[in-house]
Parts: sequence; C-alpha cells; structure tokens
Amino acid sequence: MRNKRDEEKQVERSETGWTNDLLESPHDAPDKARRVRSMFNAIAPRYELVNRVFSGGRDAYWRRRAVGLVGAGAGDDVLDIACGTGDFSRTFLKAKVGSVTGCDFAHEMLVRARGALAGKPPVAPGETPATPSESPVARGATPAGARWCECDAQRLPFSDGSFSITSCAFGVRNFQQLGVGLSEMYRVLCPNGRAVILEFSKPKNALFRGMYELYANRIMPIAATVISGDKSGAYRYLPRSVVSFASVEDMCKLLKKSGFAQVRATPLTLGVVTVYVASRD
Repeated sequence: MRNKRDEEKQVERSETGWTNDLLESPHDAPDKARRVRSMFNAIAPRYELVNRVFSGGRDAYWRRRAVGLVGAGAGDDVLDIACGTGDFSRTFLKAKVGSVTGCDFAHEMLVRARGALAGKPPVAPGETPATPSESPVARGATPAGARWCECDAQRLPFSDGSFSITSCAFGVRNFQQLGVGLSEMYRVLCPNGRAVILEFSKPKNALFRGMYELYANRIMPIAATVISGDKSGAYRYLPRSVVSFASVEDMCKLLKKSGFAQVRATPLTLGVVTVYVASRD
C-alpha cells in the first residue's frame, strides 16, 4: 500500500511539476500555465521568506526602485498583474497611489496577499485560510484599500483603458504567451498610461554573470527547496526560466510590438534585474 501511494504521488508531481525534460525549454511547455499555477499554489506559504533570504533582502529595494521609476503617485490607479502574495501591491500603496488592484491566477497567493493587508497573522505552511469569495473573480477591498482579482493575466477581466499604471514583478516570464500578456497590459492602460515590469535578467559582466549563474542554478535551488519544503520542482524551474527568457533587448522590442510608444530599461544590482518602463500614447 505504501508503494502504491508513493507511485500515485510521483504521477501527480509529473503531471503538475517540472521534469528534467520540461526544464530543457520551460517556456515552450504546452501546458506551462497549468504547471505554473500549481507550482505557485504549492510554494505560496513560504514564498516571501524564500525571496527575502535568497535575494539578501534586495527584492524589497528592487520593488521600491521600480515604483519610483514609473513615477507612481496620487491619482494613479494601478493594476498589479501576477501580484503573488502582494509585495509589489503593498509597495504601490506606500507610494500613496489612488488605488491598487492585484490579480493572480494562483488562489493560494491571493489568499496571502489579502491576509497581509488585512492584518491577519502569518499562515502556516499547508494551511488554507478562508477567503471572502471563492468565485473565479474574487474582489474585496481590504482595510488598506487594495482589491484582489483571481484571473489569468492573458485574459484580464477589465475594460480597455481602466488603469493609469499596469505592473508586473517577476511574473511576465511565467506567461504562457509573453506577447499576449504584454498586449493585455497595454490594452487596459488609459492614454498616457505607463507599464512597469520588474524582471530578472542576465548580467553583462562575464565574471559576475558566471558567479550569479552558479548561485542561481546550483546553490539556490537546493537550499530554497529545503526551506520551502517544495516538491513541485519550483526552485528548479525558476532559475531555468530566467536563463532561457528573452534578453533585455528582445523584451524592449516585444513591448514596442505590443503597442508601447516609449520603452526604457534600467538595470539594477549589476544587471541581475531590469526595470522596464513603457508608456502608451
């Protein structure tokens, strides 16, 4: 009986996790979206902890810089796409923007995003707290003024021109179709609106790039898997998704192809991450 249960778990992981074959070219997986959703639901309980530890706390700085570079402030209505546990959304709120709507298709991420702003205690790994609504599009204002929406970034349930800022931190490389996701970011922007994307990139300095890739591809996956207790292969997929993702130059071209008039790319921390700010006429 024990062996049968182990076999069933192995089959489940192969259907929703990341195998060696898939990791050869993760962005080409035909069911990438399903695997990404399952993965983020699995790692939600300790997602922020892992981010803080393995970025040395720099991830908070990167978000603040991105909010500053897009010039967010009073009067801006922000749509934070692939918001995860709400880190970027909370950074926008600290900038005193008019409103923030965070959306993600991973339910467990949104549970924690809403809980953080509602002042609830940390959620223990494996616990699934109740939410105000279990509907596919679950909106509810928290005391801090954010709304949450469970939806796919490639099919946003918002009218054209609904927001003055669209944002995405470390999420666009997880889109099933990058071009479709960028076009949606453009569609829901009002005239003169801005998009800001914070994403990992490959450092240009060869020596630093080699050190970074050793850390990201060898050391971090093992340690992060231990800390998170993950069995989905998330921390094997995430560094592979960076290495095989579009270059900074290609991202700028894709943003322009999606309709954006002006695109500016700003590297941070020696190019480990890049902030893209794109404007709509």
